[in-house]
Amino acid sequence: MNAPVVETHFPAPIISFEQPTIISITGADFSAVIDNYSIELNRPVLVNKGALLEFRRPISGARCYLSVLQNLEIDKWLDSYSTNLKAEAGGFEGRSLKTGDVIKYNQNPLIRVYLKGRGFIVLPWKANPAEEVHTDKIEVVEGKEWEWLTPESKKIFETGSFNISAISDRMGYRLTGEPLLLKEKMQLVSSGVAFGTLQLLPNGQLIVLMADHQTTGGYPRIANVISAHLPALAQMKPNDELAFRFTDIETAERKLLKQYQYLLSVQHAASLKLQNIFS
Repeated sequence: MNAPVVETHFPAPIISFEQPTIISITGADFSAVIDNYSIELNRPVLVNKGALLEFRRPISGARCYLSVLQNLEIDKWLDSYSTNLKAEAGGFEGRSLKTGDVIKYNQNPLIRVYLKGRGFIVLPWKANPAEEVHTDKIEVVEGKEWEWLTPESKKIFETGSFNISAISDRMGYRLTGEPLLLKEKMQLVSSGVAFGTLQLLPNGQLIVLMADHQTTGGYPRIANVISAHLPALAQMKPNDELAFRFTDIETAERKLLKQYQYLLSVQHAASLKLQNIFS
């Protein structure tokens, strides 16, 4: 589960495979096709040398992921395969992929034998997402400075909706909605923040910190998105509308554990099925 993957947005790349392998496409639905045949999300696909993967049009989601069973040969940076574009570090030379880039991966001669000359084979099983999260039910827990808000602003946050601004990136989504107000102007010493922290900006608008967030911040932290709902939040894009609902720490932990257990069960089941194919 900790193997590197290729993350794409739309317009997405055209990818040619120079050696047989097994892939899976997850996340956003960008109408993937291999050699002009449609490929479903969340399915393992054997692809032969020369197979061409393309993405025709965006249907849902913002980020699509391509995983390769034989492990992409990418060096770790800070114990991660991820690319930090602003720091120009990690991933593939610390930058976005461009035309002509070649990423190597290990070879498995049994895949070529199983393909028997065919361009690709979609294997007969799939994994569904662990939980479908609706954008009007992104769950949060109270932040350290939740009580700084006026009663009216608390009600706006709990019952209103927000739009993701065009001024958003992997560091944070800027949200637009009815401004939230503090009971009184207070200075906050720069404090720790996390993926999913909701900060209140001086103009009364919110920013939710995303995967490439900074480690500290000086704006009031009114709430935190629960970890189990971060993948759904990360699939949202500018102009999308969302709303927040409070939950408690125990429920948040239970949902995260359930999600992790589901991923483990998928991993074990898929490994067993692959062993049966190549045994």
